[in-house]
Amino acid sequence: MFALVLRLILIPLTRVIYRPVIEGRENVPRRGPVILASNHLSFIDSMVIPLVAPRPVAFLAKKEYWTGTGIKGRIMRSFFIAISAVPVERGTHRAAQASLDASLAVLNEGMAFGIYPEGTRSLDGRLYRGRTGVAWLALTSGAPVVPVALAGTQDIQPVGKRLPRVRRVTVRFGEPMDFSDRRDLKPVGPVRRGVTDEIMDAIHKLSGQTRVAAYNERPSEDAA
Repeated sequence: MFALVLRLILIPLTRVIYRPVIEGRENVPRRGPVILASNHLSFIDSMVIPLVAPRPVAFLAKKEYWTGTGIKGRIMRSFFIAISAVPVERGTHRAAQASLDASLAVLNEGMAFGIYPEGTRSLDGRLYRGRTGVAWLALTSGAPVVPVALAGTQDIQPVGKRLPRVRRVTVRFGEPMDFSDRRDLKPVGPVRRGVTDEIMDAIHKLSGQTRVAAYNERPSEDAA
């Protein structure tokens, strides 16, 4: 109940304070499984998208957000429940597959799921090569993919800043992409790579970011 009340308060309050520019909201299917594949500029992206989308959008979040104690822990836990976040462990290959399995479970329940194909947020504002987990999800689940482009979220909570600032952001939802006709194609590696590249092309078209042909690799201490 607390999480529901929090969501009912957060959505209108966020729109009043930040006055986000939202484009293409009608492109998000109102029912059934759908993957929202977005560029990634800030930690706050996983809060912005669920608050402006026309339906709840689940994101993965580290399990520690659910294990805090006291009032702060309860508020944090309720907040992530309110935005439909899914708790997962991170840091190992087994955890990576577990994350994909948790994502697939969300889609199999007919929900919307948000993912960042770049893997981690861009520190320089450029758009990096997408990892093929998004294609695995799309091909395995049969869910359509809606490309999403965020702009300005890096100014709300820049890297290294603990408190968010009031800045206007733009969220663009592109037209759904259907890859169901490629679910049984072989070999799977090139098929997944091709699907991922098409998704990244669509995100780039919406965001206008400078493209980078390499993966977005982060220093180990920064990732930690």
